[in-house]
Amino acid sequence: MNWIDRTPMILFVVAALTLGLAPFFPEPHIWEKLKMLVAGTLRKPIDIFDLVLHATPWLFLIAKVIRMIMKP
Repeated sequence: MNWIDRTPMILFVVAALTLGLAPFFPEPHIWEKLKMLVAGTLRKPIDIFDLVLHATPWLFLIAKVIRMIMKP
């Protein structure tokens, strides 16, 4: 987890806003996949992979924020 501490916050923000939300129109992909997950229609392996791909930058950003808050 040391590499998260060394990586600048702006990199995580840019990754979350670009890869995490792309494509932007008609709606962000992550939003579409989360709606499918809640509805129970997220079954195809490509859709599951797509959710993981678009969620990863957001998870790293959340981890960075938590580590910054927890740091003494």
